[in-house]
Amino acid sequence: MSTRGAWFLSVFFLMLVGVLGVAAWIAYAKLPKVHGKVDAPVLGVPAGALEYAPTPAYAGPHPRMMSRPPEYFPFPISIGEVGPVETLFTGPSKYPFFCGRNAITDRQPLVDNQVKEGVPVFALDDDGKKTKEVIGYSRDCSHATEVAYFYRSTTDGSFYYLHEARNDIDKVTVNGRQVDFIVRVETGTINRHFYAIAVLRGEGETAEKPNASNWNRRLIYQFRGGVGIGWRQGNLSKGDVTTRRMDQLARGYAIVYSTANQTRNHYNLWLAEDTARRLKKQFQALYGEPMYTVGIGGSGGAIQQYLIAQNAPGILDAAIPLYSYPDMVTQTIYAFDCEPLEYFFDVLDADNPRWKDVEERQRIQGLAANPEADSRFKLITMAAGLFDSRYRGRPSGATECVDGWRGLVPLVNNPNFVHFFKSFAGDLPERVHWTHWENLRQFYGAGENGYANTTWDNEGVQYGLKALVDGEISIDTFLKINAAIGGWKAPQNQSQEKLWFLNGGLFPVHLSLWSEQNLNMGTLASPAKRSRASMEAINGIYRSGHVFLGDVEIPIVDMRHYLDEELDMHHSSASFTARERIRRARGHAGNQLIWVSHKDYNPLDDALDLVDRWMQNIISDPAKGVVENRPEDANDQCFDSEGNILASGPDVWNGDWNRQPKGKCMREYPAHSTTRQVAGAPVTDDIFKCALQPVERALAKGAYGSHTEEISGRLDDLRRIFPTGVCNYNEQDLARPREQLIPKEIPVRIAGHLIDPDYRQGKVLQEASVGEREIQPVSAPSENMSDE
Repeated sequence: MSTRGAWFLSVFFLMLVGVLGVAAWIAYAKLPKVHGKVDAPVLGVPAGALEYAPTPAYAGPHPRMMSRPPEYFPFPISIGEVGPVETLFTGPSKYPFFCGRNAITDRQPLVDNQVKEGVPVFALDDDGKKTKEVIGYSRDCSHATEVAYFYRSTTDGSFYYLHEARNDIDKVTVNGRQVDFIVRVETGTINRHFYAIAVLRGEGETAEKPNASNWNRRLIYQFRGGVGIGWRQGNLSKGDVTTRRMDQLARGYAIVYSTANQTRNHYNLWLAEDTARRLKKQFQALYGEPMYTVGIGGSGGAIQQYLIAQNAPGILDAAIPLYSYPDMVTQTIYAFDCEPLEYFFDVLDADNPRWKDVEERQRIQGLAANPEADSRFKLITMAAGLFDSRYRGRPSGATECVDGWRGLVPLVNNPNFVHFFKSFAGDLPERVHWTHWENLRQFYGAGENGYANTTWDNEGVQYGLKALVDGEISIDTFLKINAAIGGWKAPQNQSQEKLWFLNGGLFPVHLSLWSEQNLNMGTLASPAKRSRASMEAINGIYRSGHVFLGDVEIPIVDMRHYLDEELDMHHSSASFTARERIRRARGHAGNQLIWVSHKDYNPLDDALDLVDRWMQNIISDPAKGVVENRPEDANDQCFDSEGNILASGPDVWNGDWNRQPKGKCMREYPAHSTTRQVAGAPVTDDIFKCALQPVERALAKGAYGSHTEEISGRLDDLRRIFPTGVCNYNEQDLARPREQLIPKEIPVRIAGHLIDPDYRQGKVLQEASVGEREIQPVSAPSENMSDE
C-alpha cells in the first residue's frame, strides 16, 4: 500500500473510531439502556410464582361499584414497626420482586426467609458497613418505619439533615407565624413499596409524636410517572418529597408519596389505589383529617389521578394532572403504530423521496414532526450506517414517533426483554414474561399458551385515510402503506430486542431501531396480516377501571408545558382527549380546566391557589356541587414564558378536535393528532377493536371523499389488504362492555361532603365564564415545572 493510501486509511480509521465513540456516548447518556449489575439480585421466587396457567380476564364489577374490604391493619405504623405487606384488595403479591433503595435511611430490607427467596441481606461490621456474610433473604423488601428531620439551608436553598445545621436554618411563615423550615420526613413500606410523609415540624413535637401546628390542613398526594411493567419496588430519596415539593412545604402543605404511585414501577391501578388508601390512613392517624386532598403529578402521575378520581371517589378531592394522558392502556393503541410506520418509511419505501421530509410522515402518523429538530438518535444512526445501509440517508429533523416513543413498545410488549434484567440472578430473566400485559394478567387474562392477552389491534385500520381524503397522498401510496403495515408478532413468537445500548451483540452491528424482527410486514403483492386483540382482554381492562371513561366529579386543572415542537411524548392533544371523554360521559366538562404554558413558566402555584378557592367554595356550600362552585375567574387559559396570560375563556382551546374555529390559545400552542385519529378514529382515542364494514360499504358511504371513483377501480387491492373489512368508527368499540359500568345516580364524596353527580346529557352547558377574552399581560417570575 502507498504512503498516501496508508494515510487515508489511518484518517478513515480515526474518523470511524471518533464517530463510534461519540455514538456510544450518546447511546449511554441519552438513549434507553440496560441497567447495571446490582450487589443483591433476586435469587429465587416462591413455589408456583412463575406458573403460567390459562387465566380468564376480569369479569367483575367496575371498581367504582365495588365495596372495598374493611382495613385490618392497625394504623399508625409506629417507628420501628413494619407496614402491611399483603395488599388490602389488589390480590396476592407477585414475584420476582426486586428491592429498591431508600436513600434517606440507606438500610437493607428486612430478612423474611432463609430459603433464598428474594434478595440476599448481608451482615454489618462494627462500622455499619455491609460484609459478604449473608444473614438471610428478603422476598418482600420490607423496611421498618423511621423518621428523619431535614432543614432548608439559607446558604444554597438545599435540604440537609438537621444535625448538619450550622446556624443556616431558613425561615418560613405559615398559619400567620414565622417558623424554622424544618421538615419531618417519615419513611417505611406499605404494600411492599416505600412510602414517605413530609410535614413541617410542629411545636414541641418528637419523632414519635408529630404535631400538626405548622400544617395548613391541606394534603398533597404526590404521584409520579414513567413507564413500568412491575416486578420492582422503586427507589426513594429525600428529594422526592422535599426538593420536589419545596414551595408547597414552605406554604404549610403536607406531602405524601409512595413508590407504588410511580408508574415507572408498575401500571396496576388497583395497587395504586390500595396503597393510596393505606398511606392516607397512616397520615390521618398521625396528623388528623385534612381539609382536602389534592393530587399533583405528571404523565403516569396524571393518569393515576384521572383513574383514581374515576374509580374511587373520596381519595382525591381535587387533581392537578401535569403532562396528562387519560390512561396508559389506550396510549398503546396509537403508540404501537409508530415503529411499523417508521420501518415502512425508512426501509420498505426508502426510495420514496417524500419520506425524507418528516412533515410528510406526520400526515400519516398524526403526531408532531419537526424538520428543525436534532433527533436524539442522529449520531447512533450515523454510526450504524457505517455497517448497515438502512441507516443511511435519514431525513432531517425527527418525528414524535421516534424521539418521543421509540423503545417503549419493546418495554411494554416484548416478554423476552427487560432493561433491568441484571437485577435478577440465574435463569430468572428467562423464566419471566416481562410485559405490561403479564403484570396485569388478572385483568387481561391469559391464553392456553400461557402468555397474557393483549388489547392491541389494527385490523381494518386505514392508515393515512385523512391524508388520502385531503389529497395529500395518492391511492398508490395509501394502498402501499396499508399493505405493508401488519402488526406485532404474538408474544410467544417474539425474540430479544437489539435497541438498548450493549444489549446483546457487538454495537452497532446488530442494532435494530424498529424491532423489525418482531413485526409482521408485507407488500402490495402479499399484504401483511393485521394484529387481532383479545376481545376478552379489552372487556376485562374496561371493567377493571384501567380505561378512563370520563366519569369524574372533582375539580381538575389539567396543566402542561407546551412540548409538541420538541417532539416530547407528552403531546398537548392528550388533554383534549381527556376532555372529550369527560364531556361524552357527563354531557359537559365544566369541572376540568386546561392550562398550557411556555416551558419557561410553571403555573403550579397559581393552580394550587385556584384549587384552594374552589375547594373552599365546595366546603362552604356542597349542595351547589362542583361546577356551580367553580370560581368566576377559573377558565381555560394559556401562558407565555413570563407567566403572562395570553388568553382565557371557554373558547380559547377550540380547534379541529371539537370542530370549532381555532381559539387564541390553540393558535399559540397548536395541538396535533395521532395515527388512529388521522385514520378516522374519534378524538377520544379509545377504540381498541373497531367495528368492521366491507370495503364496498365504506366506498358507498363516501369514506374516500373525492377519490371514490379511483378507489372503486382498486377494490381488488382493498379486499386483499382488508379481507375482513375496514373500520367503521361511527360504532363504538366492539369489545367495550355494553352495560353502563358506572351508574349516574350515585353521589360522590368530596372533602367529606356527599356531592350529587352532575350529568347534563342533552342539555347545553353554560360555561362559568362569558366568552373568550384577551388578558392584559401581568409579569410573573419564570421557573421550570417539576419533572413529575
